[in-house]
Amino acid sequence: MHSSSAQPATLFDKIWRAHTIRQVAEGVSLLHVDRHLIHDLEAGPRLNDLRQAGYTVARPDLTFATPDHAVSSAPDRTGDTNPTGGRLLRAMRRGTAEAGIRMFDLGSGAQGILHVVGPEQGLTLPGSLIVCGDSHTCTHGGFGALAFGIGSSEVGHVLATQTLRQRKPKTMRLRFEGRLAPGVTAKDMILHAIGQLGTAGGRGYAVEYAGSAVRALGLDARLTLCNLSIEMGAKIGMVAPDDLVYQYLAGRPYAPQGALFERAVAEWRQLPTDDGARFDAEHVIAAEDIAPQVTWGTSPQDVLPVHGTVPDPACESDPEKRQAIAFALDYMGLQPGQAIAGTPIDWVFIGSCANSRISDLREAAAVIRGRRVAEGVTAWVVPGSEATQRQAEAEGLHRTFLAAGFEWRAPGCALCLAANGEKVGAGQRCVSTSNRNFVGRQGPGARTHLASPAMAAAAAIAGRIVDVRGFAGVPA
Repeated sequence: MHSSSAQPATLFDKIWRAHTIRQVAEGVSLLHVDRHLIHDLEAGPRLNDLRQAGYTVARPDLTFATPDHAVSSAPDRTGDTNPTGGRLLRAMRRGTAEAGIRMFDLGSGAQGILHVVGPEQGLTLPGSLIVCGDSHTCTHGGFGALAFGIGSSEVGHVLATQTLRQRKPKTMRLRFEGRLAPGVTAKDMILHAIGQLGTAGGRGYAVEYAGSAVRALGLDARLTLCNLSIEMGAKIGMVAPDDLVYQYLAGRPYAPQGALFERAVAEWRQLPTDDGARFDAEHVIAAEDIAPQVTWGTSPQDVLPVHGTVPDPACESDPEKRQAIAFALDYMGLQPGQAIAGTPIDWVFIGSCANSRISDLREAAAVIRGRRVAEGVTAWVVPGSEATQRQAEAEGLHRTFLAAGFEWRAPGCALCLAANGEKVGAGQRCVSTSNRNFVGRQGPGARTHLASPAMAAAAAIAGRIVDVRGFAGVPA
């Protein structure tokens, strides 16, 4: 997949070129799809549409399904704990069985959030093109894949043809240079970037994250970084693959095996952006400047360092922005100029495709070990997959959470978007490791503050938003 010409190429350009079947219009390519992931909100309806239109699934062997959005996360759940989820689950089982699509069902040992399951199962491979009817599909770019979310009609198109028409985006490189301070995580890096560039900063771009601070990140952290690319307006976020990725994938169920794996690694080593390759836009962020972040408003760009103060709309000259700030403050129940630290909370949610992997759970457990959840706070931990849950339980992390007063729940999207009936009450305040703090996202009237697992864990113990650094004995 390396550049066949002398022209230096980006990671994105190499993968795009390798998957282009043909140009169908100016700037628009017909692409081959390597992996199509489908969840419970899409599987039954789209497979039914396809059948009624007289089509069959072109490549069931390249399509993988798991229920995540609508299934209950209750520890003793069944498929029908959430009745709507039960109907979708039965339609998914029926449709995938008829089409010959592999489904990771509840209790299979592999069920979970698609963007957690993909890497764990070895479905997410460097240089591959991955699509799913979910905007956070950009997560898989953390392994050097070209991955993005698609709409419902596009899901049908991929099922029927294993191809997709797509306009080629421009390229952006976002470099984080230097060393992160203790207590600062990948979640803080990407929230800080969104605060700097805005939710439209990446619109029209495929973003490659690079620089010394990115290279130093573990794999789970790279997936978190790419997960929030869509919150910056970019459908695609990527990190160049390296030996960490190759070692992780060796022996995974759907990764190449034996000699094929060695050949694949040789190809993958050609993927990283060539020296001298040009990007349409470049940004550099100093890692040392990043503090633990927390959102204050109703967009991921409404973010500030935990030691910061909420903005005052009166200080904003643009009338539209002034109105947006005033609306967000009213919805969130915050006062202009107040310190965000010290804000009392009702809920903590550790989970979602942004932060429900094993290292996320370890980071949170390290903060709460030997402590108790504050009176009046409801605190949930929802592992991203059955495999993650199994590993966490083998390490005894669940006992740490349970002893502190957290609920240890079953895998799924859960409280991220309240699609399964689990929600934060109106007017209640939740510190959440998820990726969206939109109005009503966690339930009608719910107030969401996005933060890292360590920050969320500290908030659960303190009963308010706090700086995890002094709190957990980490130097500020």
